[in-house]
Amino acid sequence: MEVFIIALLVFAIVTLLKGVRIVPQGEEWIVERLGKYHGTLNAGLSIIIPYLDRIAYKLVTKDIILDVQEQEVITKDNAVILTNAIAFIKVTDPIKAVYGVTDFAEAIRNMIMTTLRSIIGEMNLDEALSNRDKIKARLRESIADEAIDWGLTVKSVEIQDIKPSESMQRAMEAQASAERERKAMVTKAEGNKQATILNAEAQMESARLQAEAQVTLAEASAEAIKRVAAAIGQEEAPMRYLLGEKYIAAMGNLAKSDNAKTVLIPADIQDALRGLVGRGKL
Repeated sequence: MEVFIIALLVFAIVTLLKGVRIVPQGEEWIVERLGKYHGTLNAGLSIIIPYLDRIAYKLVTKDIILDVQEQEVITKDNAVILTNAIAFIKVTDPIKAVYGVTDFAEAIRNMIMTTLRSIIGEMNLDEALSNRDKIKARLRESIADEAIDWGLTVKSVEIQDIKPSESMQRAMEAQASAERERKAMVTKAEGNKQATILNAEAQMESARLQAEAQVTLAEASAEAIKRVAAAIGQEEAPMRYLLGEKYIAAMGNLAKSDNAKTVLIPADIQDALRGLVGRGKL
């Protein structure tokens, strides 16, 4: 009899403990009665009927961080890039979250991955690498409606990393190196072209200046000849004197030259002197 009473007492205590539930802050518990949804327990102390009710699901109502693993994505121009993301979601309707989909966290994660592939697949490589904000906005907009059907709110989706694959990086580096070499060759060719043009212009300017100088010298010589002719008139003596003076000066310069080892006196030296002093004195 005492054993029965003790067993009954233990059963009563266990039953009481099963009927009392304390839900932590930031969680909501789904209660099922005989396998069917019965109610939702909010934070605090709650009472359920033991053996008929059971806690089927425990949901976190705080913001949930979902890490979307890295995946390969092919762009519109057939480039392979690696990208991953992180999503911040919140359970706003626990019933839909547990009964609308098998695993809402995995469902959202897979939806982000497939949507991300679709969005980037419509872009070229350069556009995908430089439009992270655009991708993020389209991604959040694309999954928002489906998330609502699952009792979730997508608060934010961030693209953690988006970069070319290793093979693509090597190809881009080779392309960039080739482009730099091409630009260097173009710059060098342009410099040579400009140098050639400037050299030709300099030669043309030099030739023009030399021509002008020759013209000026010719005009000066012509003017000098005119003045000498006007000064001499019809007299031969002044002309002979001038020619003789030039002749003697030229001979003197020849004698002063360092290269002149021997000075030859022309045979007509006497005639030249007669031109200076007159024929009658020599």
